[in-house]
Amino acid sequence: MERIKNIWNVTVDELVNKVTWPSWDDLVQSTIIVLIASIIFALAIYLIDLGFDNILNLLYKLL
Repeated sequence: MERIKNIWNVTVDELVNKVTWPSWDDLVQSTIIVLIASIIFALAIYLIDLGFDNILNLLYKLL
């Protein structure tokens, strides 16, 4: 039981005293960047998938 208490105390100490938490403005800015990057990647994958779909449909029509 003492070991669990020690792990808990070390964890709380690290979260309170050693972790640098972002400010609200930094958090919002990072969230917006992640959302924009996710949308760009999703669009890129969609366009690649659409291109492959068109190529395969063309090949199926030829065969």
